[in-house]
Amino acid sequence: MRTGSLHDLRPDAFEYAWDNSVEPALEIDSGETVLLHVRDASDEQIARDSTAEAVAALDFGKVNPVSGPVYVKGAEPGDTLAVELLEFAPPSWGWTAIIPGFGLLADEFQDPWLRISEVEDGVVRFSDGVTLPFRPFPGTLGLAPAEPGTHSIVPPSRWGGNLDIKHLNAGTTLYLPVGVEGALFSLGDTHAAQGDGEVCGTAIETAMDVVLRLSVRKDVRVDAPQYEIPAGVVGERVDSGHHVCTGVGPDLLEAARDAVRATIAWLGDAHGLEREEAYTTASVGCDLRIHEVVDAPNWVVGCFIPESIFEGARAGPAL
Repeated sequence: MRTGSLHDLRPDAFEYAWDNSVEPALEIDSGETVLLHVRDASDEQIARDSTAEAVAALDFGKVNPVSGPVYVKGAEPGDTLAVELLEFAPPSWGWTAIIPGFGLLADEFQDPWLRISEVEDGVVRFSDGVTLPFRPFPGTLGLAPAEPGTHSIVPPSRWGGNLDIKHLNAGTTLYLPVGVEGALFSLGDTHAAQGDGEVCGTAIETAMDVVLRLSVRKDVRVDAPQYEIPAGVVGERVDSGHHVCTGVGPDLLEAARDAVRATIAWLGDAHGLEREEAYTTASVGCDLRIHEVVDAPNWVVGCFIPESIFEGARAGPAL
């Protein structure tokens, strides 16, 4: 529930890197709420009528812009910033791409590929055979690092950043360690839906308005991001049968790759999906989970494919 003052961060307040020397775009008191107008991960380089040529031409110096930074009064190094995610305005469309050189199976998918999805009535229409529930969240949210200089948006860190945690929906609270005075919070990379792992490197990427509350917590200590999910939220997501493909081996990352490779093959055999569509479906709609990391020398990773995503859809062909 939104309470107190609502600060509207101007739409042109965004950055392409983490840097604690950047002047804050907004200053608020602890406990106040902020409305962010978040740009999509391509920074409008991909439009609703784009083709795969736009993916091939991406300027990577302008990807994952983050709205901010927001200075929170009273935040000091060693404190914790509580980020309460309150509201997400639904978009009308989103995009998913295979970007050459990026993704869990980058060596096996080297050509650019793009899918434009419609978002309406609480669902994301990804393809002729795949419909996803609309579950918005920010892929990137974090604080300025204590370390000076410019730092890439792409990898996450202990300060947060490009976490791509699909559970950070409305009602969730994220706790981040404060590294600099004022915390300097920023957010971007909003998604309409994603599977755990985001294996092809993109989700349903969208621009989106986000409302959140930022509070300084001096009674909480975290050294890396932690978050709280309301009761019942995780359970409501498993109201579906699943087919699960596993990867088994001594390397956890390679086991994850094997699970995704098996998922791609199964989606092709069982549902007739072409390889690119199967790979991106795994990214936007399927969940990687670690089953065990104790039975040396081999570990087990599963990729959960919900049966519910195949229950009716419509969308244009891949571009």
